[in-house]
Amino acid sequence: MTNTTELKGDWNQMKGKLKQKFAILTDDDLLFAEGKKDEMLGKIQVKVGKTKAEFDKIISEL
Repeated sequence: MTNTTELKGDWNQMKGKLKQKFAILTDDDLLFAEGKKDEMLGKIQVKVGKTKAEFDKIISEL
């Protein structure tokens, strides 16, 4: 998994790719809040029905 700085810097691009891959995700699901990265990623992981390892792999491949 990328670190917070890398994730925050690329987040707008990653958001678009995640929304294309998982149409169920909304802008609210993908709202990046400082200090809440793990919470946000956990909620997205649950919503798309992937394990943490599966979702980490998806994020790293974007």
